[in-house]
Amino acid sequence: MNCKMKVAIVYASITGNTKELAEELFELFLAHSVEVTLYKIEDFPLLDLNQFDAIAVGTYTWGNGEIPTEMRGLYQAFELLGRKSLVTAIFGTGDSFYLRYCGAVDLFRDMLYVHTNLAAILKVELTPQDQDVDRCHRLVVAIVNRVQRIQHVANGLAGRH
Repeated sequence: MNCKMKVAIVYASITGNTKELAEELFELFLAHSVEVTLYKIEDFPLLDLNQFDAIAVGTYTWGNGEIPTEMRGLYQAFELLGRKSLVTAIFGTGDSFYLRYCGAVDLFRDMLYVHTNLAAILKVELTPQDQDVDRCHRLVVAIVNRVQRIQHVANGLAGRH
């Protein structure tokens, strides 16, 4: 059974930095022949969480290391989903000038680790730079490999019946 991997990248961005990172990840997923869809958070249907093999979440950090208001619904949806086989990643941009650098990434990381199959974390200082492309590629590879392992195990188990 060779089914195409379905990945969503869901992000929120004010300055454009996290959007730029999301777009870089999108291009890298395409290079891996993955069926990938890029969503701004306001365009992502929360009821579709179960339609994907993997979801990469991108967020900026608000205030003193907090999750932005527009990302709270997604955060809660993951908590309620109860799907440990869903492969996830969290990425974001921030300014290390602040005490809680990429604090929203950390909050999502902790929750995704408990409620999903967290494959990767990526924090980028302000605007993505050339050196961040390799880090983005490693995030994509981590997700692709994790989903392939889960699919391989599932297909192996299905073949035994």
